[in-house]
Amino acid sequence: MILGIAGSLRRGSYNGALLRAIAELAPETVELEIASIHGIPLYDGDVETGSGIPAVVSALKDRIASCDALLLVTPEYNNSLPGVFKNAVDWLSRPPNDIPRVFGNRPVALCGATPGPGATNFAQAAWLPVLRALGVRPWLGRILAVPTASKVFDEAGVLIDDKVRERARAFIAGFAEFAAGTK
Repeated sequence: MILGIAGSLRRGSYNGALLRAIAELAPETVELEIASIHGIPLYDGDVETGSGIPAVVSALKDRIASCDALLLVTPEYNNSLPGVFKNAVDWLSRPPNDIPRVFGNRPVALCGATPGPGATNFAQAAWLPVLRALGVRPWLGRILAVPTASKVFDEAGVLIDDKVRERARAFIAGFAEFAAGTK
């Protein structure tokens, strides 16, 4: 099972729409579940020490630890990764001795969409040092970075661009093949 997480909190997020489209386009043999970072508080070491890991974080950690592969669908903010997504991963990596259980050697793929013309190439590149620190196995086979998302998705968040649809279908098929081969 592949677990997909969109790194935006916005209800009408293009990355949420991209994740839903990828789930629909996945091969029939691939199960792709969608998780959320909603409700994860700002990381605060005092909260961790005083109250422990928030329940929403523990639940997401357990979902990641039980999946075969992880798909991160990232927005790009100011030519880098979004703070809310990085914050979620910072919580998910606490305590540090739990990183191998949650992330260790797990196949991970990155993709994303943005309203601007530059796609999400900078954000995807900015994630690489984070993924290295987590000890995952990144899939670098295909790039799926969708620019000008307002032209690719309709107002309901449905993927309407046939070329992007085919790129997304090839992307998830390639990632699923990579993930299956790394077990």
